[in-house]
Amino acid sequence: MRHHSPIPPGDTGLEGKIAREIEGEVLFDPATRGRYSTDASIYQIEPVGVVIPKNVDDIVASISIASESGVPVLPRGGGTSQCGQTVGEALVIDVSKYLNRIIEIDKHNRRAKVQPGVVLDDLNAALRPQNLFFPVDVSTANRATLGGMAGNNSCGSRSIRYGNMVHNVNAIKALLSDGSSVHMGPIKANLQDFQGSDRLLNIVQRLQALGAREREEWFASSQEKPEGIAALRRELAEEVTIAPGDTTTID
Repeated sequence: MRHHSPIPPGDTGLEGKIAREIEGEVLFDPATRGRYSTDASIYQIEPVGVVIPKNVDDIVASISIASESGVPVLPRGGGTSQCGQTVGEALVIDVSKYLNRIIEIDKHNRRAKVQPGVVLDDLNAALRPQNLFFPVDVSTANRATLGGMAGNNSCGSRSIRYGNMVHNVNAIKALLSDGSSVHMGPIKANLQDFQGSDRLLNIVQRLQALGAREREEWFASSQEKPEGIAALRRELAEEVTIAPGDTTTID
């Protein structure tokens, strides 16, 4: 579904509001909008404008202003999506230029803490001296960013062995559409000892309901083709073992 912005592309009023509040780049000119109207997919949609934040405060301010104006926000990394995830009639926030630091590598726990604009190949280059690697090996590794990979739940040719992003991300510090900051990580299924705002709790409960619905649909489908599903389960059980400690995770 395509979402339409109430503010047209290149709006100087919105551009001025954001430019007065942030340190990063605010680009609403036709040439920039043209560049950001495409990614690796076949789609082309002109954005309202582009923000290239220098820090997290820039993102918070941009989201807040966009929310007040009713303008959708679209995060963007390397633009390697082949399904159009990074194009839309929205305020594009490109984290790849400045928010690209590897903050910490914990060799003992095999974890790395990174900013969303870190490119996968750059992370693996930093991990290699530690005899580690991040196993979600997308074909666009020399330009795909970890933030975009997390958003798309990317996989790669080794996903059967190592899983995809959801199996290799330990936690995410994220910003919601109102600019509030949340920490997303492992929780108990019954939400016991849940820590977070009422809004985050509502999001988690809705995701749980979605997962339950999808699980029921899958089981209903498996009953129609029990032999094929059983064979697939046996094959995976015999040939594949995914050990949680095998990978370097992103925190």
